[in-house]
Amino acid sequence: MTIVLKLGGSVITEKDRPETLDGRALDETADAIAEALADGTVEDIVLVHGGGSFGHHHANEFGVSTTAGSHAVDAVHAIHGAMTTLNRFVLQRLLDRDVPAVPVAPFSAAYRSGDGALTLPTGQVETLLGEGFVPVLHGDIVAHVGAGVTVVSGDELVVELADRLGADRVGLCSAVPGVLDGNDAVIERIESHEDVASVLGDSDTTDVTGGMSSKVRALLALDGPASIFDLDGLTAFLAGERPGTTVDGERQ
Repeated sequence: MTIVLKLGGSVITEKDRPETLDGRALDETADAIAEALADGTVEDIVLVHGGGSFGHHHANEFGVSTTAGSHAVDAVHAIHGAMTTLNRFVLQRLLDRDVPAVPVAPFSAAYRSGDGALTLPTGQVETLLGEGFVPVLHGDIVAHVGAGVTVVSGDELVVELADRLGADRVGLCSAVPGVLDGNDAVIERIESHEDVASVLGDSDTTDVTGGMSSKVRALLALDGPASIFDLDGLTAFLAGERPGTTVDGERQ
């Protein structure tokens, strides 16, 4: 069974303070993943983490998003450099717990065509999984025909990986316990974006990838259901449960 799990940048970093880790949350996340692998609850898992306070602030500074590009080499080094720094922190927490985590940088392989469509080769990830590693990808910048470089979000990577790898389960660990309605109650199931459009707003902090609305749209494109939950629901998700909100666009 293959799991694709995204660790939200708002979970593992203090997103409103530039380049600041949330060490406690990252430790708890690494503990849960290590325990699930050690006891056999999880076999094959691909991790993706967001940019949080490491990537988003730099992207915002240079005016780069998933659609707005830049040809500035400084933008490339600032955004990609910040994301590889965060990736090293995530990898080290996992390695400290004997998780065979290895980095896979989207900037080195993925790209967008002129219409913005993302191409993400997954042969490397599939091979690493087959050899017993845990690939760890991250939001990044990628080459974009006619636009220089643009941002690729962790949510986009999750969808591409899940489809290409035929993932059995997909989860997004967020800063909130699921998608919330107007009364801050968790919406148990979403089958179309229109059903929740009125309660999906922008991110409260700097986020160049679209906030919760973008996450829901991305997950609705999957062939099967996905879960959005918070850190308290991570162990349950890894154990096979569906905490938080289930996003399932199969009936559309």
